[in-house]
Amino acid sequence: MSGDIANALMISANGMRAQGARIRVISENIANADTTGLTPGSDPYARQTISFKNELDREMGINLVGVDKIGVDSDAPFTLQYSPDHPAANADGYVKMPNVNTMLEMMDAKEAQRSYEANLGMIEQSRAMISRTIDLLRN
Repeated sequence: MSGDIANALMISANGMRAQGARIRVISENIANADTTGLTPGSDPYARQTISFKNELDREMGINLVGVDKIGVDSDAPFTLQYSPDHPAANADGYVKMPNVNTMLEMMDAKEAQRSYEANLGMIEQSRAMISRTIDLLRN
């Protein structure tokens, strides 16, 4: 197998792995979009963020994408929702709600899906090239 094709497979596989991690973080955010604290004044679920980094594979001599870190979105504030019967309601009847914007998460999920599918398409193209090369060598 050509080194270039092997490199393309490795790069695409790492891209799929990174986008899979991104989709997992987005899924956790959506699943916890309504998770409040348990006691008055306690913080609700905080939106997670993911960042990527460039990693050099010294053995193959190629740059790969990897997960740098999974953090917490400290820039977006928690919102307050009036719900005096909730166990986490403060003295004024307001509950801190997570800083998760479900619409934004869904858009991020679509983008992650497209990136994942693009990497999958590259793997399929590389596989087809390998298969055609093998067929040519057989004849």
